[in-house]
Amino acid sequence: MEFNLNNKDAYASLRIKDYRRFVTARFLLTFAIQMQSVIVGWQIYELTHDALSLGLIGMSEAIPFLCIALFAGHVADKVNRKNIILSSTLVYFICAIFLFLIATRLHSLLTLYGTIPIYLIIFITGIARGFIFPATSAFAAQLVPKELFGNASTWSSVVWHIGAVTGPAVGGLIYGFFGVGLAYFFVIFFCALAWFYFYFIEKKPLPEKTKEETIWQSLSSGVKFVFGNQIILSAVSLDMFAVFFGGAVSVLPIFADQVLNTGAKGLGFLRAAPAVGSIIMSFSLAHNPPFKHAGKNLLIGVFGFGVSIILFAVSKNFYASLLILMISGMFDNISVVIRSTIIQVYTPDEMRGRVSSVNSIFVGSSNELGSFESGVAAKLMGLIPSVIFGGSMTLAVVATVRKLAPKLPKLKL
Repeated sequence: MEFNLNNKDAYASLRIKDYRRFVTARFLLTFAIQMQSVIVGWQIYELTHDALSLGLIGMSEAIPFLCIALFAGHVADKVNRKNIILSSTLVYFICAIFLFLIATRLHSLLTLYGTIPIYLIIFITGIARGFIFPATSAFAAQLVPKELFGNASTWSSVVWHIGAVTGPAVGGLIYGFFGVGLAYFFVIFFCALAWFYFYFIEKKPLPEKTKEETIWQSLSSGVKFVFGNQIILSAVSLDMFAVFFGGAVSVLPIFADQVLNTGAKGLGFLRAAPAVGSIIMSFSLAHNPPFKHAGKNLLIGVFGFGVSIILFAVSKNFYASLLILMISGMFDNISVVIRSTIIQVYTPDEMRGRVSSVNSIFVGSSNELGSFESGVAAKLMGLIPSVIFGGSMTLAVVATVRKLAPKLPKLKL
Protein backbone atom coordinates (compact mmCIF):
# COMPACT_ATOMS: atom_id res chain seq x y z
CA MET A 1 0.00 0.00 0.00
CA GLU A 2 1.29 3.45 -0.86
CA PHE A 3 1.36 6.15 1.77
CA ASN A 4 2.25 9.80 1.84
CA LEU A 5 5.45 10.74 3.65
CA ASN A 6 4.60 14.42 3.47
CA ASN A 7 4.62 15.80 7.03
CA LYS A 8 1.52 17.84 6.11
CA ASP A 9 -0.45 14.58 5.84
CA ALA A 10 -1.93 14.32 9.33
CA TYR A 11 -2.78 10.63 8.81
CA ALA A 12 0.46 9.49 7.15
CA SER A 13 1.53 6.94 9.76
CA LEU A 14 -1.97 5.43 9.91
CA ARG A 15 -1.74 4.55 6.21
CA ILE A 16 0.80 1.85 7.13
CA LYS A 17 -1.03 -1.45 7.79
CA ASP A 18 1.23 -2.78 10.56
CA TYR A 19 1.18 0.56 12.38
CA ARG A 20 -2.63 0.55 12.27
CA ARG A 21 -2.61 -2.91 13.82
CA PHE A 22 -0.12 -1.71 16.43
CA VAL A 23 -2.16 1.31 17.53
CA THR A 24 -5.34 -0.80 17.55
CA ALA A 25 -3.69 -3.36 19.82
CA ARG A 26 -2.29 -0.59 21.99
CA PHE A 27 -5.76 0.92 22.33
CA LEU A 28 -7.31 -2.40 23.33
CA LEU A 29 -4.62 -3.17 25.91
CA THR A 30 -4.74 0.37 27.31
CA PHE A 31 -8.53 0.15 27.48
CA ALA A 32 -8.28 -3.09 29.48
CA ILE A 33 -5.54 -1.83 31.82
CA GLN A 34 -7.35 1.45 32.51
CA MET A 35 -10.60 -0.41 33.15
CA GLN A 36 -8.74 -2.63 35.59
CA SER A 37 -7.15 0.36 37.28
CA VAL A 38 -10.43 2.04 38.16
CA ILE A 39 -12.03 -1.29 39.16
CA VAL A 40 -9.15 -2.17 41.49
CA GLY A 41 -9.12 1.36 42.91
CA TRP A 42 -12.80 1.32 43.80
CA GLN A 43 -12.64 -2.27 45.07
CA ILE A 44 -9.73 -1.39 47.39
CA TYR A 45 -11.52 1.74 48.56
CA GLU A 46 -14.69 -0.22 49.35
CA LEU A 47 -12.63 -2.71 51.35
CA THR A 48 -10.49 -0.18 53.26
CA HIS A 49 -11.82 3.40 52.93
CA ASP A 50 -8.19 4.48 53.33
CA ALA A 51 -6.14 6.91 51.19
CA LEU A 52 -2.85 5.15 51.92
CA SER A 53 -4.30 1.82 50.72
CA LEU A 54 -5.10 3.49 47.40
CA GLY A 55 -1.55 4.79 47.18
CA LEU A 56 -0.20 1.29 47.80
CA ILE A 57 -1.83 0.13 44.54
CA GLY A 58 0.60 2.33 42.62
CA MET A 59 3.54 1.28 44.78
CA SER A 60 2.71 -2.41 44.22
CA GLU A 61 3.15 -1.89 40.48
CA ALA A 62 6.03 0.61 40.63
CA ILE A 63 8.43 -1.53 42.71
CA PRO A 64 8.73 -4.44 40.23
CA PHE A 65 8.54 -2.02 37.32
CA LEU A 66 11.57 -0.08 38.59
CA CYS A 67 13.51 -3.21 39.52
CA ILE A 68 13.14 -4.79 36.09
CA ALA A 69 13.23 -1.69 33.85
CA LEU A 70 16.92 -1.57 32.88
CA PHE A 71 17.13 -5.30 32.30
CA ALA A 72 13.91 -5.16 30.25
CA GLY A 73 15.46 -2.48 28.05
CA HIS A 74 18.51 -4.68 27.51
CA VAL A 75 16.21 -7.58 26.58
CA ALA A 76 14.26 -5.38 24.13
CA ASP A 77 17.51 -4.73 22.23
CA LYS A 78 18.51 -8.42 22.24
CA VAL A 79 15.25 -10.38 21.83
CA ASN A 80 12.57 -10.06 19.18
CA ARG A 81 10.38 -7.20 20.38
CA LYS A 82 7.12 -8.66 19.10
CA ASN A 83 7.65 -11.80 21.20
CA ILE A 84 8.22 -9.68 24.31
CA ILE A 85 5.00 -7.77 23.65
CA LEU A 86 2.99 -10.97 23.15
CA SER A 87 4.36 -12.56 26.33
CA SER A 88 3.70 -9.43 28.43
CA THR A 89 0.16 -9.10 27.10
CA LEU A 90 -0.46 -12.75 28.02
CA VAL A 91 0.63 -12.00 31.60
CA TYR A 92 -1.89 -9.13 31.78
CA PHE A 93 -4.57 -11.54 30.51
CA ILE A 94 -3.77 -14.16 33.18
CA CYS A 95 -3.66 -11.56 35.97
CA ALA A 96 -7.08 -10.27 34.91
CA ILE A 97 -8.45 -13.80 35.19
CA PHE A 98 -7.13 -14.09 38.77
CA LEU A 99 -8.63 -10.71 39.73
CA PHE A 100 -11.96 -11.92 38.32
CA LEU A 101 -11.76 -15.16 40.32
CA ILE A 102 -10.87 -13.40 43.57
CA ALA A 103 -13.77 -11.00 43.14
CA THR A 104 -16.35 -13.64 42.19
CA ARG A 105 -15.30 -17.09 43.40
CA LEU A 106 -12.49 -16.81 45.93
CA HIS A 107 -13.91 -14.34 48.47
CA SER A 108 -12.26 -16.36 51.25
CA LEU A 109 -8.85 -15.04 50.15
CA LEU A 110 -9.97 -11.47 50.88
CA THR A 111 -11.38 -12.60 54.21
CA LEU A 112 -8.15 -14.36 55.21
CA TYR A 113 -5.54 -11.99 53.75
CA GLY A 114 -7.36 -8.71 53.20
CA THR A 115 -6.20 -6.79 50.12
CA ILE A 116 -2.81 -8.58 49.89
CA PRO A 117 -3.89 -10.95 47.04
CA ILE A 118 -4.93 -7.95 44.94
CA TYR A 119 -1.64 -6.14 45.60
CA LEU A 120 0.26 -9.31 44.67
CA ILE A 121 -1.47 -9.54 41.30
CA ILE A 122 -0.78 -5.86 40.63
CA PHE A 123 2.87 -6.56 41.52
CA ILE A 124 2.98 -9.18 38.73
CA THR A 125 1.43 -6.76 36.23
CA GLY A 126 4.23 -4.36 37.18
CA ILE A 127 6.76 -6.92 35.94
CA ALA A 128 4.84 -7.30 32.66
CA ARG A 129 4.69 -3.55 32.27
CA GLY A 130 8.43 -3.30 32.84
CA PHE A 131 9.03 -5.51 29.79
CA ILE A 132 6.28 -4.24 27.50
CA PHE A 133 7.11 -0.52 27.88
CA PRO A 134 10.55 -0.51 26.18
CA ALA A 135 9.53 -3.25 23.73
CA THR A 136 6.49 -1.36 22.39
CA SER A 137 8.36 1.93 22.17
CA ALA A 138 11.25 0.36 20.25
CA PHE A 139 8.95 -1.78 18.09
CA ALA A 140 6.80 1.21 17.10
CA ALA A 141 9.88 2.98 15.73
CA GLN A 142 10.46 0.00 13.42
CA LEU A 143 6.99 0.23 11.91
CA VAL A 144 7.25 3.74 10.40
CA PRO A 145 9.98 5.66 8.54
CA LYS A 146 11.93 8.24 10.52
CA GLU A 147 10.17 11.11 8.76
CA LEU A 148 6.95 10.05 10.46
CA PHE A 149 8.19 9.69 14.05
CA GLY A 150 6.41 12.87 15.15
CA ASN A 151 3.19 11.94 13.38
CA ALA A 152 3.32 8.38 14.76
CA SER A 153 3.95 9.67 18.30
CA THR A 154 0.90 11.90 18.00
CA TRP A 155 -1.40 9.07 16.88
CA SER A 156 0.05 6.71 19.47
CA SER A 157 -0.88 9.33 22.05
CA VAL A 158 -4.36 9.63 20.53
CA VAL A 159 -5.14 5.92 20.81
CA TRP A 160 -3.59 5.65 24.27
CA HIS A 161 -5.75 8.48 25.55
CA ILE A 162 -8.89 7.17 23.85
CA GLY A 163 -8.24 3.96 25.76
CA ALA A 164 -7.54 5.96 28.89
CA VAL A 165 -10.79 7.91 28.59
CA THR A 166 -13.09 5.04 27.66
CA GLY A 167 -11.48 2.44 29.93
CA PRO A 168 -12.10 4.19 33.27
CA ALA A 169 -15.54 5.41 32.21
CA VAL A 170 -16.67 1.96 31.08
CA GLY A 171 -15.01 0.29 34.06
CA GLY A 172 -16.66 2.63 36.55
CA LEU A 173 -20.07 2.37 34.89
CA ILE A 174 -20.03 -1.44 34.63
CA TYR A 175 -18.81 -1.71 38.24
CA GLY A 176 -21.48 0.72 39.41
CA PHE A 177 -24.41 -0.81 37.53
CA PHE A 178 -23.51 -4.51 37.15
CA GLY A 179 -20.85 -5.28 39.75
CA VAL A 180 -17.18 -6.14 39.92
CA GLY A 181 -17.42 -9.57 38.27
CA LEU A 182 -18.69 -8.40 34.89
CA ALA A 183 -16.26 -5.48 34.97
CA TYR A 184 -13.27 -7.82 35.32
CA PHE A 185 -14.71 -10.12 32.62
CA PHE A 186 -14.47 -7.28 30.10
CA VAL A 187 -10.86 -6.65 31.13
CA ILE A 188 -10.09 -10.30 30.29
CA PHE A 189 -11.85 -10.03 26.91
CA PHE A 190 -10.01 -6.91 25.77
CA CYS A 191 -6.62 -8.24 26.87
CA ALA A 192 -7.23 -11.29 24.69
CA LEU A 193 -8.30 -9.13 21.73
CA ALA A 194 -5.17 -6.98 22.08
CA TRP A 195 -2.98 -10.10 22.00
CA PHE A 196 -4.47 -11.17 18.66
CA TYR A 197 -3.90 -7.77 17.06
CA PHE A 198 -0.27 -7.76 18.21
CA TYR A 199 0.11 -11.32 16.87
CA PHE A 200 -0.81 -10.34 13.30
CA ILE A 201 1.81 -7.57 13.06
CA GLU A 202 4.77 -8.66 10.93
CA LYS A 203 7.93 -9.44 12.91
CA LYS A 204 10.77 -6.95 12.47
CA PRO A 205 14.46 -7.91 12.73
CA LEU A 206 16.54 -6.39 15.51
CA PRO A 207 18.90 -3.58 14.44
CA GLU A 208 22.46 -4.71 13.80
CA LYS A 209 24.87 -4.35 16.71
CA THR A 210 27.43 -1.59 16.31
CA LYS A 211 29.72 -3.09 18.97
CA GLU A 212 29.98 -6.02 21.36
CA GLU A 213 29.08 -5.26 24.98
CA THR A 214 28.95 -7.12 28.25
CA ILE A 215 25.55 -7.20 29.91
CA TRP A 216 26.68 -4.57 32.43
CA GLN A 217 27.88 -2.28 29.63
CA SER A 218 24.60 -2.82 27.84
CA LEU A 219 22.54 -2.03 30.94
CA SER A 220 24.53 1.10 31.77
CA SER A 221 24.82 2.44 28.22
CA GLY A 222 21.18 3.56 28.12
CA VAL A 223 21.59 5.45 31.39
CA LYS A 224 24.82 7.09 30.19
CA PHE A 225 23.21 8.08 26.90
CA VAL A 226 20.24 9.78 28.58
CA PHE A 227 22.32 11.57 31.21
CA GLY A 228 24.76 12.70 28.54
CA ASN A 229 22.06 14.37 26.45
CA GLN A 230 20.71 17.57 28.02
CA ILE A 231 17.63 17.68 25.79
CA ILE A 232 16.46 14.13 26.55
CA LEU A 233 17.37 14.37 30.24
CA SER A 234 15.53 17.66 30.76
CA ALA A 235 12.45 16.46 28.86
CA VAL A 236 12.05 13.20 30.80
CA SER A 237 12.93 14.88 34.12
CA LEU A 238 10.28 17.52 33.54
CA ASP A 239 7.59 14.91 32.95
CA MET A 240 8.75 12.69 35.80
CA PHE A 241 8.60 15.31 38.54
CA ALA A 242 5.47 16.96 37.15
CA VAL A 243 3.57 13.66 37.19
CA PHE A 244 5.09 12.63 40.53
CA PHE A 245 3.90 15.78 42.30
CA GLY A 246 0.94 16.80 40.13
CA GLY A 247 -0.84 13.48 39.68
CA ALA A 248 -4.05 13.29 41.70
CA VAL A 249 -5.47 10.14 40.11
CA SER A 250 -4.98 7.86 43.10
CA VAL A 251 -7.07 10.09 45.38
CA LEU A 252 -9.91 10.61 42.90
CA PRO A 253 -12.02 7.93 44.67
CA ILE A 254 -11.93 10.14 47.78
CA PHE A 255 -12.86 13.26 45.77
CA ALA A 256 -15.72 11.31 44.17
CA ASP A 257 -16.95 10.08 47.57
CA GLN A 258 -16.30 12.94 50.00
CA VAL A 259 -15.97 16.15 47.97
CA LEU A 260 -18.11 15.74 44.84
CA ASN A 261 -20.50 13.04 46.16
CA THR A 262 -20.73 11.07 42.91
CA GLY A 263 -19.73 7.50 43.85
CA ALA A 264 -18.27 4.90 41.47
CA LYS A 265 -20.14 6.23 38.42
CA GLY A 266 -18.77 9.73 38.88
CA LEU A 267 -15.30 8.32 39.53
CA GLY A 268 -15.27 6.77 36.07
CA PHE A 269 -15.98 10.16 34.48
CA LEU A 270 -13.41 11.92 36.66
CA ARG A 271 -10.76 9.38 35.65
CA ALA A 272 -11.76 9.80 32.01
CA ALA A 273 -11.80 13.62 31.92
CA PRO A 274 -8.01 14.19 31.51
CA ALA A 275 -7.94 11.69 28.65
CA VAL A 276 -10.84 13.49 26.92
CA GLY A 277 -8.75 16.64 26.96
CA SER A 278 -5.74 14.71 25.69
CA ILE A 279 -7.73 13.29 22.77
CA ILE A 280 -8.94 16.75 21.77
CA MET A 281 -5.40 18.11 21.94
CA SER A 282 -3.98 15.10 20.08
CA PHE A 283 -6.21 15.70 17.07
CA SER A 284 -5.23 19.36 17.14
CA LEU A 285 -1.51 18.49 17.28
CA ALA A 286 -1.87 15.98 14.42
CA HIS A 287 -2.95 18.83 12.16
CA ASN A 288 -0.82 21.53 13.83
CA PRO A 289 2.42 19.88 15.08
CA PRO A 290 3.99 21.61 18.10
CA PHE A 291 7.58 20.98 16.99
CA LYS A 292 8.60 24.40 15.61
CA HIS A 293 9.02 25.71 19.16
CA ALA A 294 9.09 22.31 20.86
CA GLY A 295 11.07 23.34 23.95
CA LYS A 296 8.89 26.32 24.82
CA ASN A 297 5.72 24.35 24.15
CA LEU A 298 6.94 21.55 26.43
CA LEU A 299 7.47 23.99 29.32
CA ILE A 300 4.11 25.66 28.69
CA GLY A 301 2.35 22.29 28.66
CA VAL A 302 3.73 21.20 32.04
CA PHE A 303 3.14 24.64 33.58
CA GLY A 304 -0.50 24.58 32.46
CA PHE A 305 -0.87 21.08 33.87
CA GLY A 306 0.32 22.27 37.30
CA VAL A 307 -2.09 25.22 37.34
CA SER A 308 -4.97 22.90 36.39
CA ILE A 309 -4.21 20.55 39.29
CA ILE A 310 -4.34 23.44 41.77
CA LEU A 311 -7.69 24.61 40.36
CA PHE A 312 -9.08 21.07 40.58
CA ALA A 313 -8.13 20.86 44.25
CA VAL A 314 -10.23 23.90 45.17
CA SER A 315 -13.24 23.03 42.98
CA LYS A 316 -16.37 21.81 44.75
CA ASN A 317 -18.54 21.45 41.65
CA PHE A 318 -18.55 18.14 39.77
CA TYR A 319 -18.90 19.68 36.30
CA ALA A 320 -16.25 22.33 36.96
CA SER A 321 -13.93 19.58 38.18
CA LEU A 322 -14.53 17.59 35.00
CA LEU A 323 -13.71 20.63 32.87
CA ILE A 324 -10.53 21.40 34.83
CA LEU A 325 -9.35 17.79 34.60
CA MET A 326 -10.04 17.84 30.87
CA ILE A 327 -7.90 20.99 30.49
CA SER A 328 -5.13 19.33 32.52
CA GLY A 329 -5.18 16.48 30.02
CA MET A 330 -4.86 18.92 27.12
CA PHE A 331 -1.74 20.47 28.62
CA ASP A 332 -0.32 17.07 29.55
CA ASN A 333 -0.72 15.77 26.02
CA ILE A 334 1.48 18.53 24.64
CA SER A 335 4.37 17.35 26.79
CA VAL A 336 3.71 13.66 26.02
CA VAL A 337 3.86 14.14 22.25
CA ILE A 338 6.94 16.37 22.35
CA ARG A 339 8.84 14.15 24.80
CA SER A 340 8.05 10.99 22.82
CA THR A 341 9.25 12.59 19.60
CA ILE A 342 12.44 13.88 21.23
CA ILE A 343 13.32 10.35 22.37
CA GLN A 344 12.55 8.79 18.97
CA VAL A 345 14.53 11.41 17.03
CA TYR A 346 17.61 11.52 19.29
CA THR A 347 17.97 7.77 19.99
CA PRO A 348 20.01 5.38 17.75
CA ASP A 349 18.05 2.33 16.49
CA GLU A 350 20.20 -0.21 18.35
CA MET A 351 19.64 1.57 21.70
CA ARG A 352 15.90 2.20 21.55
CA GLY A 353 15.00 -0.52 24.06
CA ARG A 354 17.51 0.63 26.66
CA VAL A 355 16.76 4.34 26.26
CA SER A 356 13.03 3.60 26.41
CA SER A 357 13.60 1.68 29.63
CA VAL A 358 15.40 4.65 31.18
CA ASN A 359 12.53 6.85 30.00
CA SER A 360 10.13 4.40 31.64
CA ILE A 361 11.99 4.74 34.94
CA PHE A 362 11.73 8.52 34.74
CA VAL A 363 8.19 8.84 33.41
CA GLY A 364 6.39 5.50 33.60
CA SER A 365 7.15 4.82 37.25
CA SER A 366 6.31 8.41 38.21
CA ASN A 367 2.61 7.58 37.77
CA GLU A 368 2.75 4.82 40.37
CA LEU A 369 5.20 6.62 42.67
CA GLY A 370 3.06 9.72 42.26
CA SER A 371 0.04 7.69 43.33
CA PHE A 372 1.90 6.62 46.47
CA GLU A 373 3.04 10.21 47.11
CA SER A 374 -0.54 11.44 46.69
CA GLY A 375 -1.84 8.84 49.12
CA VAL A 376 0.81 9.63 51.74
CA ALA A 377 0.42 13.41 51.32
CA ALA A 378 -3.37 13.15 51.62
CA LYS A 379 -2.94 11.10 54.79
CA LEU A 380 -0.51 13.60 56.35
CA MET A 381 -1.71 16.97 55.02
CA GLY A 382 -5.36 16.38 54.24
CA LEU A 383 -6.90 15.78 50.83
CA ILE A 384 -7.21 19.27 49.33
CA PRO A 385 -3.98 20.78 50.78
CA SER A 386 -2.01 17.78 49.47
CA VAL A 387 -3.25 18.28 45.88
CA ILE A 388 -2.57 22.03 46.03
CA PHE A 389 0.94 21.23 47.26
CA GLY A 390 1.46 18.81 44.36
CA GLY A 391 0.36 21.34 41.74
CA SER A 392 2.60 24.02 43.27
CA MET A 393 5.59 21.67 43.19
CA THR A 394 4.91 21.05 39.49
CA LEU A 395 5.22 24.78 38.82
CA ALA A 396 8.48 24.84 40.78
CA VAL A 397 9.82 21.95 38.67
CA VAL A 398 9.12 23.89 35.45
CA ALA A 399 11.06 26.90 36.75
CA THR A 400 13.97 24.70 37.88
CA VAL A 401 14.28 22.78 34.60
CA ARG A 402 14.10 25.98 32.57
CA LYS A 403 17.03 27.38 34.55
CA LEU A 404 19.20 24.23 34.64
CA ALA A 405 18.63 23.18 31.01
CA PRO A 406 19.12 26.29 28.84
CA LYS A 407 19.06 24.27 25.61
CA LEU A 408 15.49 23.08 26.17
CA PRO A 409 13.61 26.40 25.68
CA LYS A 410 15.47 26.87 22.38
CA LEU A 411 14.69 23.39 21.05
CA LYS A 412 13.10 23.12 17.61
CA LEU A 413 12.28 19.73 16.08
